[in-house]
Amino acid sequence: MNPLVSAEAGAGARDAATALSVNVNKVALLRNTRALGVPSVVRAATLALQAGAQGITVHPRPDGRHIREHDVIELAELLRQWPSAEYNIEGNPLQNLMLFVRAQRPQQATFVPDGESQSTSDHGWDLAADGARLRPLIDECHALGVRVSLFMDADASAMPAARAVGADRVELYTEPYAAAFGGPEQSRELIRFAAAARAAQAAGLGVNAGHDLNRLNLGEFLRAVPGVLEVSIGHALVADALEQGIPATVAEYLRCIRSAQA
Repeated sequence: MNPLVSAEAGAGARDAATALSVNVNKVALLRNTRALGVPSVVRAATLALQAGAQGITVHPRPDGRHIREHDVIELAELLRQWPSAEYNIEGNPLQNLMLFVRAQRPQQATFVPDGESQSTSDHGWDLAADGARLRPLIDECHALGVRVSLFMDADASAMPAARAVGADRVELYTEPYAAAFGGPEQSRELIRFAAAARAAQAAGLGVNAGHDLNRLNLGEFLRAVPGVLEVSIGHALVADALEQGIPATVAEYLRCIRSAQA
């Protein structure tokens, strides 16, 4: 049974092991600098899955600067050979995300409020402004059998609204914690994230996390923040893999997770 799919909010979720979903965007970014087709996104994803990763994440942006349409299709074909793993497609549903969700029906769609000109995601949804537009798209995902996670800032007060628009999970935007790691604000950030996670769970939401998590800061985060079902890690993991290789790097991240939850 896939822990990404089977574990949801509630007491069971709080006891579930955290799953690792490997974001392969940066593999595609490197490949796109030459017209040679290497490195292979599918090969990288295969190595990650063989090493024990429980899922693959992609974030196809409208400008195609990294993951492209053919990657989304080829990875969907790959994931069909790994029934215990999860395919997570993330992006802005008000831009191009829903085209991929309708065509591929991944296990999870992560709604991210990034603009087309952003280099990377840098904030969560403002549901007071966007909730009404998101609700019918969340309903459509559910009709397709796709779970929806909303990319959210670590604001405990916003979690009931995420549930009210129909989300199944939230993905906590962890860059503020990563930026504070090792400094005087680290403890304050961890308290804030833990409170947001508990509020999400109290509202009936599962909790994911991602953005700038790495093998140095991941353990502290998981020890402090309860019930994280999934972490999505790309940039740092791919950077580490340049030195250690994908299998060894994935194994190291899995060790970080197991150590934090021992």
